[in-house]
Amino acid sequence: MSRIIATAAIRGAHKIIEKAETQLAEATGKLGLDKTVDLPDTAYYLPVIYAMLGLKVRKIGDMQEVLQHCRKMLPPIPTDELWLPYLGDALDAGMATLFAEEIIEGLKYAHDPNPYDGIWLGATSDAILREQGIKLVDGRMPGFAACAGALPTTEAAVKLARDLQERNILVFLASHTNGVSMAEQLAEADVEMNWDTFLVPYGKDTSAAVWALGFAARSAMTFGGLKPGGLKEATDILLYNKQRVHAFVLALGEVDDEKYATAAGAINFGFPVIADTDIPEILPSGICTYEHVVANISHDDMPQKAIEVRGVKIKIQKIDIPVRYGPAFEGERVRKDDLAVEFGGRFHTAFEYLSMKKLEEVEDGMIEVIGLEINEIEEAAKLPLAIWVEVAGRKMQKDFESILERYIHTMLSMPMGVMHLGQRDTIWLRISNTAKKAGFKLSHLGVTLRSMLLNEFPAIVDKVQVKLFIKEEDVERLYKEAKSGYEVRDKRMGELVDEAVDTFYSCQLCQSYAPNHVCVITPERLGLCGAYNWLDGKAAYEINPTGGNQPVPKGDCYDVEKGKWKGVDDFVYSKSNQMVERFSAYSMMEDPMTSCGCFEAIICVLPGTGGVMIVDREFQGMTPAGMTFSSLAEVVGGGQQTPGFIGIGILYVLSKKFISADGGLKRIVWMTTNLKNRLGDKLNERCDEIGCSDLVDKIADETVTDDLEKLAEHLATVDHPALAMGEMM
Repeated sequence: MSRIIATAAIRGAHKIIEKAETQLAEATGKLGLDKTVDLPDTAYYLPVIYAMLGLKVRKIGDMQEVLQHCRKMLPPIPTDELWLPYLGDALDAGMATLFAEEIIEGLKYAHDPNPYDGIWLGATSDAILREQGIKLVDGRMPGFAACAGALPTTEAAVKLARDLQERNILVFLASHTNGVSMAEQLAEADVEMNWDTFLVPYGKDTSAAVWALGFAARSAMTFGGLKPGGLKEATDILLYNKQRVHAFVLALGEVDDEKYATAAGAINFGFPVIADTDIPEILPSGICTYEHVVANISHDDMPQKAIEVRGVKIKIQKIDIPVRYGPAFEGERVRKDDLAVEFGGRFHTAFEYLSMKKLEEVEDGMIEVIGLEINEIEEAAKLPLAIWVEVAGRKMQKDFESILERYIHTMLSMPMGVMHLGQRDTIWLRISNTAKKAGFKLSHLGVTLRSMLLNEFPAIVDKVQVKLFIKEEDVERLYKEAKSGYEVRDKRMGELVDEAVDTFYSCQLCQSYAPNHVCVITPERLGLCGAYNWLDGKAAYEINPTGGNQPVPKGDCYDVEKGKWKGVDDFVYSKSNQMVERFSAYSMMEDPMTSCGCFEAIICVLPGTGGVMIVDREFQGMTPAGMTFSSLAEVVGGGQQTPGFIGIGILYVLSKKFISADGGLKRIVWMTTNLKNRLGDKLNERCDEIGCSDLVDKIADETVTDDLEKLAEHLATVDHPALAMGEMM
């Protein structure tokens, strides 16, 4: 820790403890040791003291033992001879400061049951704690800011408050700068302050900031179920706050010794300090998740910097666009008679590209339109478009770019009056006149993307900026860069094989109705619903480590051909309620993967053909197996492990590991025309790779026959390779 900060914090702790001792002596003489200390409607006494020491301060006499603990914890003020670059002394001084400040604030209630008046609210009741604190721990309220001091102007104070409110940050206000507090500045501007508005003015003294730490300590005990008392219990409460209660301190104006001491107390809880003045910084991580003290931050940048330093994840509840927004509008089409502007399609180049940048390279919320806005464009004009999205996050990874990019389609399909089709460089986007008249602009596309990326990917996305280019020369120039990026990703995905990783990912999202089913996703076998590939599973785990997508260590491989690993077996056995003992990744005949009911298609062995058929969910007719899709689903679904039958995601057919232990692509003898069309040229390319360039033509479909005997005749006529491979059963 910086020597200057440590010295100031310890010096400030000495001052505050001396002040507490003086005030306690005065209160003892005036009120007596048995005078009760009644905070309003709480069972947590003086909460920081109770949480850390297990002491219940019911009356003035109980405070004396606390001050003895303060004196034991208080290190001497460092000198040249005593100075050590050690964080512990300053942290001890900080915790002792919080105990002393609770005594100072608690004594106010001993003297007067209602010591705060005007705009000041004082201590928090348990009822308010339950009402507000649950929002902190369940994510609705992503964190809280303890603002200490004041800003240079009332206007700056209002802007900072609004910036924090907009992000759903709970704001605690305490202390002052040169006799002026931020709360007083807000009151001067007629800003409403109470728990409902997320602006909570605790008190004008610096010691009033301890109510914010008390709120945090009580949250751990109330919502985390943690008990107060000894060293382990205190440590658990502090770790809970570091991990779950995402708070930070905004030091506004001059930082004196008492503020340094209080800030050191907050750092014990894992709450970093962001200052607007040029104080010494403590950048290495340790007690806090990231930096401890960051200085010289402008008031405009303070909210975003604090969010970044604390690791707070913002979920924007309302997207600031002038039209309705939601899944109900995803299937909406914008017709020619209501067309304001059209991008891409078959007329012009249009693409979307999302890339990862360093945190310092992204200005969160920056939305730019390079070219004309919608009100400057001729009605029904057809134009090129480049949607250029840059994201940053401490946990963002290069592999996640394509995952986030895929969501652009969904996100831009939800605003009412906007039609978005396609992905990557095949997009077609229309905006209606109705939306234009409501005030929708091209920039609102960027607003939508930024809001939804922060909403949907809070664990990996911290900052988003969006640029929209509509000048042809810009679009064509950037398209070259985007196309190169697409190629790099495709190559990366092509190289990502099962052998290259030591961890697969599970999907257990369907266990609510298929309790024994466990989907295991590998780089070469996507989830059977088709919605999750290996990278999706990896990203989902990063976003929600306790969610339905969990890492599955492969462990030792005991059957390379069939794809069997000890670690996978152990995981599947454990997560299938001990109903499935073994799992084969590459065989549908021996220990196949179970299925829930979300599979896109079903593979079934066809006796007498040497092969299999594949039928997709959309197919309503009869199959050569003598069963419809629905009948087959009863055999396959519900977590059953049925040799000869598996549910799959359609793109699995293109994988080199497609039932590779059973013969692979050459085993396909029948599939629906819908599947042939969907897989298209890529299926032909895979057939070329295995030396069967005419295989697709030899695979029958419903236009050829749905009868097993006639299918066998057809296969003989076209000399299908499956006939020479022998029966599978």
